[in-house]
Amino acid sequence: MNAWIYLAIAIALEVVGTFLLKLSDGFEKWHWGALSIACYSACFWVLAPAMKVLPVGIVYAVWSGVGIVAASIIGLYAFDERLSGLQFVFIAMILIGAVGLNLTSQSSA
Repeated sequence: MNAWIYLAIAIALEVVGTFLLKLSDGFEKWHWGALSIACYSACFWVLAPAMKVLPVGIVYAVWSGVGIVAASIIGLYAFDERLSGLQFVFIAMILIGAVGLNLTSQSSA
């Protein structure tokens, strides 16, 4: 499987884990917390093959950057969180950076 596919799956698992962590309400709702831990564990399991092929700096920047953007969007719609216009600008800059790193990566994996 392509390293970028592994990375995309890891990002999705990390974002779901973060969403579930929010639902756990500080682990007061333990079943959501347990599912969150399972998602984070699976995330790292899937992230490892991507790191065998792609540079660690690229993997981490894309993984964290896209995760930040996705978590922000989920926060807006699922939890009615608010962001200022300037915060949207900075989140867009993170996304642009992640896409730019992907497009300029030397690896064809």
